[in-house]
Amino acid sequence: MSSSDIFIGETIGTAILILLGGGVCAAVTLKASKARNAGWLAIAFGWGFAVMTAVYIAGPLSGAHLNPAVTVALAVKDGEWSNVPVYFAGEFLGAMIGAALVWVAYYGQFHAHLTDKEIVGGPGAQTTTAKAVEAQEKGAGPVLGIFSTGPEIRNTAQNLATEIIGTFVLLLAILTQGLNDAGNGLGVLGGLITALVVVSIGLSLGGPTGYAINPARDLGPRVVHALLPLPNKGGSDWSYAWIPVVGPLIGGAIAAGLYNVAFA
Repeated sequence: MSSSDIFIGETIGTAILILLGGGVCAAVTLKASKARNAGWLAIAFGWGFAVMTAVYIAGPLSGAHLNPAVTVALAVKDGEWSNVPVYFAGEFLGAMIGAALVWVAYYGQFHAHLTDKEIVGGPGAQTTTAKAVEAQEKGAGPVLGIFSTGPEIRNTAQNLATEIIGTFVLLLAILTQGLNDAGNGLGVLGGLITALVVVSIGLSLGGPTGYAINPARDLGPRVVHALLPLPNKGGSDWSYAWIPVVGPLIGGAIAAGLYNVAFA
């Protein structure tokens, strides 16, 4: 794979991943959406199908890493680091593009949600669940969860451990099914298997932190949230932002190390 193929594949694939994954979060969150309050099951399956779609699109070009934790794990496994910067660049750019496309697709819903006094407060507004969550998350605005993750209980050690564990499971599952074997990308069923693993992680381990398990998935959209001209959007919770970046990278590296010891 050439550097240009890797960059293009990762940019397109990660953009699709975030468009569909962030899209399901927007669908469930925004007040004027037909899928409002569809719940965690919809989010878990929405992200799983987003992974599947993105993997099959990007696989022929780049091997469909779509996740810096995957890139690092494969580099640790194989000892080949030369293409890591190209993968990272495509993944983070794609994540930002995907997040911006979510904003475009739900433009009217974002405006309606963020100008509703029951959501953002104001004279005579009632205290709502959204406002309670905003206060609990210390600077996270009412739609930040569409773009990036945040903990239900803010405990640095636990939050970091949760992201490490979730990403460890993801990468061990990916490595043991032979992702990117001989540089040819996933097999025919690989994308589906990976998607179902992501659904399982979301249902089983996603409750504490929202399961970023992907630094680009969290950081890229968080930057977009900070930049977009959203009314009453609140903060981007930068004090938490390092956890969904560092945790997945550690989890991926540990999974690759275990793979090399136990499976290679």
